[in-house]
Amino acid sequence: MTEIINTIGLNTVDCLKDFSKGKFRFISKCRAGFYTVVDAKESAGPKYLENPESLMSAYKPGALQTIEFCSDEGDYYLTVFARVGRKIKLIDQSILRSLTVGTINTYWQKTELYNQEQYSAVNSKTWASLAYVMNDT
Repeated sequence: MTEIINTIGLNTVDCLKDFSKGKFRFISKCRAGFYTVVDAKESAGPKYLENPESLMSAYKPGALQTIEFCSDEGDYYLTVFARVGRKIKLIDQSILRSLTVGTINTYWQKTELYNQEQYSAVNSKTWASLAYVMNDT
């Protein structure tokens, strides 16, 4: 597994690594200003587990607040991403490993994920570069 380089000190959890099946729930802020909960289709679960970065681009910029995961082995949801305003309260390591500069610049520019010093620390040169894992030079 690739090592995460986290120069900005994000709080991480490691919930998704052990599962191949499960379902996701998104909590987002709608245009009217209140929060809404949306359960993803169960058929989308394997896609999200295979490519965790796609979780972070599921909603318009600024709308997504929380992502929760429920494995097929349990009946409770675990928080794998949470933010309050600009602060990222926690993020799963699988999501962090797969995040590219382009996804952050497009969807998360107004949060602490967007950090030029972090990009420099991992040798990110393009939008396709990984943002929290060392890129080959």
